[in-house]
Amino acid sequence: MAGIKVFGHAASTSTRKVLLALYEKNLDFELVHVDILDGEHKKEPFLSRNPFGKVPAFEDGDLKMFESRAITQYIAHRYAEEGSNLLPADPKNTVDYAIMANGMEVEAHQFDPPASKLAWEQVFKLMYGLTTDEAVVAEEEAKLAKVLDIYEGRLNAFKYCAGDTFTLTDLHHIPMIQYLLQTPSKKLFSERPHLNEWVADITSRPASQKVLD
Repeated sequence: MAGIKVFGHAASTSTRKVLLALYEKNLDFELVHVDILDGEHKKEPFLSRNPFGKVPAFEDGDLKMFESRAITQYIAHRYAEEGSNLLPADPKNTVDYAIMANGMEVEAHQFDPPASKLAWEQVFKLMYGLTTDEAVVAEEEAKLAKVLDIYEGRLNAFKYCAGDTFTLTDLHHIPMIQYLLQTPSKKLFSERPHLNEWVADITSRPASQKVLD
């Protein structure tokens, strides 16, 4: 049976979510580079792995998957006994699991949309030789600020998003935060003390540093 393969791009935040989970679990894997700047993800053979033409795609032996958040959940469950625990301390506790799942939905639908637009304007546009639209930045910062105010209140009560244990909820935030910390939007995190402490914690984890390297 073949080993774990991730078909993606090291700069992609979705690819990085999967890499983070694999690093947290100390698993051996192969990152198969997909040249997204050249549109390789929109062509065969990649489309046979993800018909929606987005990185990453994932293989673990005979299992083939796409959608980064689904992949990280598979990794967390399939390799539950390996490396760091990415699930609630008691994954059979339905309340704790529901809280984590709720947090993952918040990341996907509340945090990620404005954060992605900010990263596009201030990081990825520069990679393509395009100009940042400051009006869009201001608009998306205002949206993200409202979300982060809610996070600040949550993190005043708990160490991590889903409680006092690091879980997939926290992990899913890391790639986007790593990019935004390189931009003026960093202030959205630094001016909120509990959020800032959480950001420092999750981005200093060994797996987070490996992704940056």
